[in-house]
Amino acid sequence: MIESLLLTTAQVSTFDGTRRLICACGFFFERDGHVFLVTSRPVVIDKPSRHFSNRIQIEFHNDAQDLARTMVFSVPLYQDGMSVWHQGSDAAGEIDVAVIELERAALPKSVLLRSFTPAHLQGSLQEVEVGSSLLVVGFPLGFHDTLHHLPVVRQAVIASSFGLCFQGQGYFLTDARTHRSTSGAPVVMRSAVMGAELPWKLLGVHSARIDMGGRDQQRDESLGLNCAWYADILLTLTAAAASGRSSNQSQAPDPSPRAPETANKIRLCSGPF
Repeated sequence: MIESLLLTTAQVSTFDGTRRLICACGFFFERDGHVFLVTSRPVVIDKPSRHFSNRIQIEFHNDAQDLARTMVFSVPLYQDGMSVWHQGSDAAGEIDVAVIELERAALPKSVLLRSFTPAHLQGSLQEVEVGSSLLVVGFPLGFHDTLHHLPVVRQAVIASSFGLCFQGQGYFLTDARTHRSTSGAPVVMRSAVMGAELPWKLLGVHSARIDMGGRDQQRDESLGLNCAWYADILLTLTAAAASGRSSNQSQAPDPSPRAPETANKIRLCSGPF
């Protein structure tokens, strides 16, 4: 029997026309009958690295009896000149999370996936302690079970005070060995109260590794820390679609002024991939 957690996450490939650009991760989130793909916002667009894609491909399982059988679902990222993903920002700038609604009617009835829901989000932040054990589900460097097309998991722990925005940004830190192509992976914590179907709490969306800007690469090892954006942003990003209202959130907003730099200058060192 396949663990339901492994069916929440899919490999996402980005394209510029027919040219394949990068591989990353995404996971499924369902709300009021609407199904969304959640990924890291730089996966769909990243101006600093000049990563501009116009469509993504998602790999789905479509046979519960034979996991070796999959299908590819192509999703355009722009419609009538406007981006179709939803993203957000706060006082510190853009939040590196993007959601794309999937047309349920376009998916075959045989598609095999599991979705997180608002019930899987962590309600009380005080219940999660620093050092708590986590899993990051994804496709590091594109590595996965190529026969059954399933992701792998890496162990992690919470490395900063959960509930506080680290350095004023909307993320917390994890201590885990991660690699490129993990961006967009769900960061989860085991929870017995969620029941047997999907017994995990969705705490965050993995974005990138973090390092010190002035680290001596010859003498000092990398920090081994990562940023994960708080998953409760998904309630905001999916609200319009779930209520049937139109929204202009899918049009990327102008970035707000960044929070002042601190003495401990950090940098995201892995880019969007």
